[in-house]
Amino acid sequence: MDTNLVEMFRAGLNWVTMALDAPSARVVLFGVRIQWHIFVEVLLGFVIVILLSQKSYKPPKRPLTEQEIDELCDEWVPEPLIPPITEDMMHEPPVLESAAGPHTTVNGKDVVNFASANYLGLIGHQKLLESCTSALEKYGVGSCGPRGFYGTIDVHLDCETRISKFLSTPDTILYSYGLSTMFSTIPCFCKKGDIIVADEGVHWGIQNGLQLSRSTIVYFKHNDMDSLRSTLEKIMTKNKRSKNLRRYIVAEAVYQNSGQIAPLDEIVKLKEKYKFRVILDESNSFGVLGRSGRGLAEHHGVPIEKIDVVTAAMGHALATEGGFCTGNARIIDYQRLSSSGYVFSASLPPYLASAAITAIDVIDQNPELLVKMKQNIALLWKGLKDIKGMSLASDPESPIVFLKLEKSSGSTKEDLLLLEKMADRALKEDSLLVVSSKKSFLDKCRLPVGIKLLVSAGHSESDLVKVSESLKRLASELLL
Repeated sequence: MDTNLVEMFRAGLNWVTMALDAPSARVVLFGVRIQWHIFVEVLLGFVIVILLSQKSYKPPKRPLTEQEIDELCDEWVPEPLIPPITEDMMHEPPVLESAAGPHTTVNGKDVVNFASANYLGLIGHQKLLESCTSALEKYGVGSCGPRGFYGTIDVHLDCETRISKFLSTPDTILYSYGLSTMFSTIPCFCKKGDIIVADEGVHWGIQNGLQLSRSTIVYFKHNDMDSLRSTLEKIMTKNKRSKNLRRYIVAEAVYQNSGQIAPLDEIVKLKEKYKFRVILDESNSFGVLGRSGRGLAEHHGVPIEKIDVVTAAMGHALATEGGFCTGNARIIDYQRLSSSGYVFSASLPPYLASAAITAIDVIDQNPELLVKMKQNIALLWKGLKDIKGMSLASDPESPIVFLKLEKSSGSTKEDLLLLEKMADRALKEDSLLVVSSKKSFLDKCRLPVGIKLLVSAGHSESDLVKVSESLKRLASELLL
């Protein structure tokens, strides 16, 4: 029996030796022949199987003692709900004590106001006051309901019809808040998977709409048509799926962050070439640009039907509140069912809709307001053209006159502090209300900071001379 065991052992040993001596069991590593690696691999595999089959170690379960709970609570440090308050966040803007007209009251003192977007000087206009008064007496203050739930009042429909007639568009929809117009309209049409090409200088309301849409966002250089063209070309050539996706170009007519005017004629050509849709915000151009104040399309001589979606806030040239979107009937009807700012918000207070109708009537009947505003813009440009340490960065026809620093300190924070110091001194020493382009933490715009002057038809020539001389003096004292 012992002989049989020895023979079986020898036979097994010979079998293992043959297996390990086989060519497939040999490895040449850096010119050195290595054998027996199969045995090592089998052994490692066996060890791995054993380890995987074992139950993982779990500490014994027992409830925490009160002392342990107290220690954990003492060690826990919750995340703050708000970021730490820094010194530059402590700045408080001036508080107006009267209507935000061309002249207003701050700290009991009359000041010239270049900080309000009252472009046509309609704040306090007698016809608007009479319109609001009669609407308040008839409808009360609020509507107390969304448009789809008994919040629609006849004056809302009248206002939509008046805007459509003024702009020669098929239909219009009213929103109760100007800023919500853009960040409701964009997500209404742009969804996840769509492509949006947007100007890098768009204001925060548009930025928020882009974020809410969850679309793929691609930015092009501010008001640079070569950058827009190359961006569209890259999207259409490198992304094979892009032809099957919805594609949009988003821009402002007059950019709030720079005062530049979008070249709509070129944008429309690129839109038609690359088969994109255009969403245009006319908040700072409605009632301002064009021969009769009908906006950017009239300014460039482009048929408005070539713009797919037009939005605007009514808190600027119309001196009321709310916003609207205008275009073809299908685009408007879709928003009545799918736009969150329209469906879920209480409708625009009736007296504001009535004021908007009256404001458009005033613009139509008084073209001299637009002429006066354009003359004031030209006068301010003339007065500021030789300012030291700063340069005019806005468009000569824009109601937003933007002065940027010629030499930046390299720190946006330091530049803003310097500009705010200039604005504070203009208020204290010369009774002029001007603003720096201070941005919130939510605003992702990275355009250069500067001083913004919002020109009104209500400003007198002496107001324009005063602000020009003041800013030139302060610039020479603070920047040189």
